[in-house]
Amino acid sequence: MKIAELKTKSTAELQSFLRECRAKERDLHFKIAVKQAKDVREIRDLKKTIAKIMTLLNTPEHKQTHLPKT
Repeated sequence: MKIAELKTKSTAELQSFLRECRAKERDLHFKIAVKQAKDVREIRDLKKTIAKIMTLLNTPEHKQTHLPKT
């Protein structure tokens, strides 16, 4: 998924998409381990997508900090 598509999503959507991607990554690891997955390069693309989501979630626009006012 391209970064431009991810930028249009809200923080909640990004977090839910991140959970889905991590679950898919975990499933792919298991399938590769038992030789059920044919496309082993798919995990590389999935890791890049996860990195893009994490980068966007760490930007000031999406970062939800609840610091007490002093």
